[in-house]
Amino acid sequence: MSTNQHDTPPFSTLGLSAPVLKAINEAGYETPSPIQARSIPALLAGHDILGQAQTGTGKTAAFSLPLLSNIDHRRRLPQLLVLAPTRELAIQVSEAIQSYARYLKGIHILPIYGGQSIATQLRQLKRQPQIIVGTPGRVLDHIRRKTIDLSQLNALVLDEADEMLRMGFIDDVETILDNTPDTRQIALFSATMPGPIHRVAQRYLKDPVEVRIEAKTSTVDTIRQRYWQVTGTHKLDALTRILEVEDFDGMIIFVRTKNATSELAEKLEARGYSSSPLNGDMNQSLREKTIERMKKGQLDILIATDVAARGLDIDRMSHVVNYDVPYDTESYVHRIGRTGRAGRQGEAILFISPREKRMLFAIEKATRQTISRMQLPSSEEIADRRIEQFMQQLNTAITAQPLAYFEQLLQRYQQEHDSDITEIAAALAYLVQKNKPL
Repeated sequence: MSTNQHDTPPFSTLGLSAPVLKAINEAGYETPSPIQARSIPALLAGHDILGQAQTGTGKTAAFSLPLLSNIDHRRRLPQLLVLAPTRELAIQVSEAIQSYARYLKGIHILPIYGGQSIATQLRQLKRQPQIIVGTPGRVLDHIRRKTIDLSQLNALVLDEADEMLRMGFIDDVETILDNTPDTRQIALFSATMPGPIHRVAQRYLKDPVEVRIEAKTSTVDTIRQRYWQVTGTHKLDALTRILEVEDFDGMIIFVRTKNATSELAEKLEARGYSSSPLNGDMNQSLREKTIERMKKGQLDILIATDVAARGLDIDRMSHVVNYDVPYDTESYVHRIGRTGRAGRQGEAILFISPREKRMLFAIEKATRQTISRMQLPSSEEIADRRIEQFMQQLNTAITAQPLAYFEQLLQRYQQEHDSDITEIAAALAYLVQKNKPL
């Protein structure tokens, strides 16, 4: 069987369980990617899947969401096994599945990989996890030790099968497959389909649904792309530093969830930045007013979700910041397309954690551009920048504003308090700058 490309339906129509739908809604998933729209119904219906797709297309959710919906929490034995080529990918997939399963009671997920203590893994296996995510070598080791029993397995996923082949794991993979029941469902995903992977598919998959996602590439010549490696707890400080030193006209900051748009807008407002959320909960009137304020320069920063920013066309948008990594490369290309318009130079900045480096490489491949690591400014540079901006503001106020009334007030204060005019000016400067000390 094969599937054709079509417009993606909402997640709510795909047949996922209510707890899984609740988790992905909270995570900010609003519409499925093409591979998710085609894989989820097929896996829910019990079909095998043969998927050809690059990293960054939403593969993990494509197999995790439907297979989680089929897990029986009352059965305390392995029901789903995901094989991944590397320790890093196994951890990443395990964490993703954990987030999707947050409202599923009694579900245990265990990542197992080489380099981790066998004794620790044996203790964790005694908790009887229903889902195991592991590298082929370590999973096979446990099978031979008889510390993992796959005789009741419902589904098996081969993630990045061509990478497992390249790393020499394909024999281990076939041995693992031979230790699973013939009734198990298989989802095989691979960026390429070399001969050995085709042979594995022909031998083990039963009339699979074939899903091929062509990687959409894009070159954006008018946009300079940079990234900064930062973890969640330090993101706000990193963003503040960038706002201090980047010469931006208008900026859009992308986050994953509706709640995050409001939370980040409040934090930026508290730090003295003119910002507003833009999300799906806003009525049309408020949305239009917010966008109009941005166009007129009454607002400098929008914090938006992917869906809320669709169709946004604001010429003064000089910067796009990916505060949260997008779910797929296509979303990234859409995001950065909000800047660099009408031949103007645009700036795209990506926040990425060490565990998200794979997505960085996928984005570089999709955009056919190298994304350079940016250098965050030092404290001294920030202080110099603040002083420079303050001096510019002073100069603008002196040359462009009618000051006669304020001069009278200051003269009056000086006479009544016998104060030095320099001290008064310094005190006023402090009052103006106390939220952003020089």
